Amino acid sequence: MDSGDLEVPYIGHYPAVGKTCKELAQALKVELEKTYYYRATVIISVDLMTKSRGKVYLVGPVRMPGPEDIPSDEVLTLSKAILRAGGFTDFADQHHVKITRQGGAGEIDKETLVVDVGEIFDKGKTENDVPLKPGDLIYIPERMIRVQPRNPQMQTNKQKTCRS
Repeated sequence: MDSGDLEVPYIGHYPAVGKTCKELAQALKVELEKTYYYRATVIISVDLMTKSRGKVYLVGPVRMPGPEDIPSDEVLTLSKAILRAGGFTDFADQHHVKITRQGGAGEIDKETLVVDVGEIFDKGKTENDVPLKPGDLIYIPERMIRVQPRNPQMQTNKQKTCRS
């Protein structure tokens, strides 16, 4: 675990927790100018690399199916994972999304959850949103589209007029 200190030449360990880059640069400038420099210029740059706790896998009619990282600094829910994958396509069955989860340590069985994501998105029922775990497989089925003409005679006429 990181201590939150920086190792700074001449000064040694310096606490950085809770400070912005600008605040830290100013504090280091003051410390360096006490003993070592008449006028110090301190530039601090931080590269934040979010570590991943693992991946979940989205399969089916979403815009970008495939693996999705679970960030270490937030809870990745089913709805967030689908949004990160670009959302549902037009043919997705939003009401029967399946999460297949491996059993815990020593368990062979898999757990399958069926979630109505349409209710989460359309009605704001976030209590139905499921926090995801590393290795979860998210399967979004295609909805069954059944178009039946109201009048069978209309279908026959339509077919005749569509011929080339």
